[in-house]
Amino acid sequence: MKILVINAGSSSVKYQLIDSTDEVALARGDIARIGMSASVLTHKPHDRDEIKVTAEILDHIVAIEYIVSILMSENHGVIKNVSEIDAVGHRFVHGGEKFSGSMLITKN
Repeated sequence: MKILVINAGSSSVKYQLIDSTDEVALARGDIARIGMSASVLTHKPHDRDEIKVTAEILDHIVAIEYIVSILMSENHGVIKNVSEIDAVGHRFVHGGEKFSGSMLITKN
């Protein structure tokens, strides 16, 4: 099972694509300076060199699009299709008084 784990902040997104079968991070990275003209995507595939891409990434939607694109890229990717991602996890910093531990997010 491949799980994309995301930690979105106010001006950054950190990510890891984990293969839970082998317990290995297939790729990890982050996008810093979201909302600025010189945003930086740092991407490190497992067993390959880290790369950095500078681009104008004005919001978190575009940041996630960049992450998915680099995960599937011919030269730096670790998957061929987004359908290979079985689940997505997101870290929330504060769940308030009602949520004190991990929770499954549902439509209800």
